[in-house]
Amino acid sequence: MLTGLKNTFRIKELRGKILFTVAMLLLYRIGAHLPVPGIPFQGMLGLSLNSGNSIAGGAMALLNLFSGGALSYVSVFSLGIMPYITSSIIMQLFQGIIPSLHELSREGEVGQTKITQYSRYLTLGLGVLNAIGYLFLFKSFGISFTGAGAPEWIFDVMVVGTLVGGAMLIMWIGELITQHGIGNGMSLIIFANIMAGLPKAIFRSSSGSTTDMVLTAVIFVVILCVIPLIVYLERGQRRIPVQYAKRVVGRRIMGGQSTYLPIKVNTAGVVPIIFASALLYFPAQIAVFFPNVAWVQAFANTLSTGWVNWLLNVLMIVFFAYFYTSMVFNPDDTADNLKKQGGFIPGVRPGKATALYIKNALNKITLPSAIFLALIAIVPSMVFSFTNNQLIQAFGGTSVLIMVGVVLDTLAKIESQLKMYDYESFFK
Repeated sequence: MLTGLKNTFRIKELRGKILFTVAMLLLYRIGAHLPVPGIPFQGMLGLSLNSGNSIAGGAMALLNLFSGGALSYVSVFSLGIMPYITSSIIMQLFQGIIPSLHELSREGEVGQTKITQYSRYLTLGLGVLNAIGYLFLFKSFGISFTGAGAPEWIFDVMVVGTLVGGAMLIMWIGELITQHGIGNGMSLIIFANIMAGLPKAIFRSSSGSTTDMVLTAVIFVVILCVIPLIVYLERGQRRIPVQYAKRVVGRRIMGGQSTYLPIKVNTAGVVPIIFASALLYFPAQIAVFFPNVAWVQAFANTLSTGWVNWLLNVLMIVFFAYFYTSMVFNPDDTADNLKKQGGFIPGVRPGKATALYIKNALNKITLPSAIFLALIAIVPSMVFSFTNNQLIQAFGGTSVLIMVGVVLDTLAKIESQLKMYDYESFFK
């Protein structure tokens, strides 16, 4: 492991990618503490420290978590990565619904470039809607955007424009990290946001009574016990044996060897949790437009907290686990490729029978992994509803899953880069 770290910084290109990623994340964290123009410092301080408002808990807690606390500080990056995530979710859903988009996704790099462009436009539209909603939210906390004798609507336009510009800048930073850095930019930004709120959550959860300190220690022990299970799930594979028939190519005999088809137990990763959370908390984003309408606030809070949220979370995580797995792994294409290469599963006919066999195997391993993801996501929320411990809210099951998944994915990409230069495996 230490040798791998040393080799990582010995390679100029890889060292540059890592330093570029770190620089982009630092730039993002600086922007998360820059206030929008026209806001008084007292307004920032009151919103960030008032634990009784909806930012600190309830419907807006996850949004504040994914923004790394930027929302509670009314900063330039208050919208966070959520507009980009929501637009990505919508485009993924549309690819399975709209035939033209589905065909576009199968056109390789050209099609993906067009889909990415559509996602950017959708991010811009969602950013405008969210920015207007957050403007109403900030005003509901008594923050006034006025100064220099200018009309209030000028500052309103400036605040909305600043928030939208910040959201587009975050999207640009994430894409730059993906293209020129190490790992997935969107995932790394979420990882940085979760880590940014961890010290404050630890301090708040352990600064109370002795009971709070003991509970915090217990939470840490549980997290340390859950992490190996998450790693085991992320690394788990269902290996389907594959046999290749012998064939003569010129004067050489090709094939005849046995191998296996690896299928990840958790093919969808943490995507189902992110998708489910984004959809369940979307009504909370809409509710900020109507801060004084009681039934809208009640509807948003019902979907964001309590047993309704837990039940819908489980159902949506299971649904998105199957949906996203079907998007990234096509049994028909896999069976067709095996047939073209002269491969077959022992005891299974090539073609449709092979596709059906792979699909059944995929369904069998997806269900337990989806249930595990759902339990990891909702159990901490249940515990938080009874204990009100801030550490559980900031570093619950969803956060742990995202962090472990991002770390494993980033290490895998670093390892693949190292292998290109004939270095030993990063994990040895």
